[in-house]
Amino acid sequence: MTIHQTAIIGNDVKLGKDVEIGPYCIIEGQVELGDRVKLHSHVVIDGIVKIGEGTEIFPFVSINKPQDLKFHGEKSEVIIGKNNIIREYVTIQPGTEGGIMKTQVGDECLLMASSHIAHDCIVGDHVVLANNATLAGHVTVHDYAILGGLSAVHQFVRIGAHAMIAGLTGVKYDVIPFGTVMGDYGCLCGLNIVGMNRRGYEKDQIRTLREAYQMTFNGEGTLVERVDEVDACFGEQAPVKEIIDFIKTAGKRSICQPKHHESELES
Repeated sequence: MTIHQTAIIGNDVKLGKDVEIGPYCIIEGQVELGDRVKLHSHVVIDGIVKIGEGTEIFPFVSINKPQDLKFHGEKSEVIIGKNNIIREYVTIQPGTEGGIMKTQVGDECLLMASSHIAHDCIVGDHVVLANNATLAGHVTVHDYAILGGLSAVHQFVRIGAHAMIAGLTGVKYDVIPFGTVMGDYGCLCGLNIVGMNRRGYEKDQIRTLREAYQMTFNGEGTLVERVDEVDACFGEQAPVKEIIDFIKTAGKRSICQPKHHESELES
């Protein structure tokens, strides 16, 4: 264990094996750092926080009270998984009594410089937040999703697994698994085929998913009718079923659709 002499470590902090804490870090509250966690310098962590083994945190990261005027000091927490890379100036904030009382980040995520995870967010495994990507409160991001630089996600939005959010995109509606979204106020513009290829999806699976996508967003009838038709035709295919279940499990936001279906978004 290596702790720089300028670091301030509270009495209730629990440290695992081979933890490294660099200069001018301040760690207070009920904080638990797992084995081999590394804090480079000037990191501030305060509250009820658990950080999994092998996570590396770069200078000027702040894990602290939420930016929510309704927060009254409730004993909410931040849970961060294993082997994450959290770059400079990232901010992560705990849950609130108006949400689920926790903010959670999974395993093996890359949070690039100045990205922000607000209160009551749930972020899955292998997620990438590029520089200045921002999650408002109560956002859910599923496994392997990628959010481009300077993107911003509205509160209560769900981002499906393997989705790709382009840089400079504002996301105000739920994004289906495997979907790609771009634009000032993002619209669905296809599937994340590059990501599927990288993760070993077979050509037949991708072809079927493309057919299901076309039926879902370019067919006749309402979205509900089109989803039911896709379920009947392709519901046994796992990637398609993932999208169907996502759409049918309604959140607080509408489903993000291609631009020619904008009129359905608030229906």
